[in-house]
Amino acid sequence: MTIEPTAFKGLFVLQPKVFGDHRGYFFESYKESALEEALNRKLNFVQDNESMSGKDVLRGLHFQAPPHAQSKLVRVVTGAVLDVVVDIRKNEPTYGKSFTIELTAENKKQLFLPPGFAHGFITLEDNTRFCYKCEGYYEPSAEGSLLWNDPDLNINWPTTSPLISEKDAKANSFRNFISPF
Repeated sequence: MTIEPTAFKGLFVLQPKVFGDHRGYFFESYKESALEEALNRKLNFVQDNESMSGKDVLRGLHFQAPPHAQSKLVRVVTGAVLDVVVDIRKNEPTYGKSFTIELTAENKKQLFLPPGFAHGFITLEDNTRFCYKCEGYYEPSAEGSLLWNDPDLNINWPTTSPLISEKDAKANSFRNFISPF
């Protein structure tokens, strides 16, 4: 597995080595020791989540505030997404900037994001299964979100009319956002 840093401190793209033959393929989707070495810290994933969505479903941009902040390791099992993170760590030079990556069942890429990022994705195919490991349990009182189409964030989503939840439609604008990070 290769673990590549991005221009955002603590944000990594993981690419597993895939071994294929006439029977199919095999790869390690998670290897704690390799990721801990790249991060230079211990991991404590305590919860796995999965969603399934049709095409053009947008979920996000979500985060959990301290002391319930979560790091996540995300990947797609079937289908494809445009995965988006926004750095909400006030003291980082990348504050307010976004990072996007296409995660697909085909490319098998994964994204590790530390606490301090708002996270979301839009599905690019029907029947997309999105999975993520979390450090820290979900705590509803710590949940926050940013508006997916906020003009100050200027995220280039592949559609202007995705299917979103009521909660995501009422998310905070970045201009009025006070980061807890």
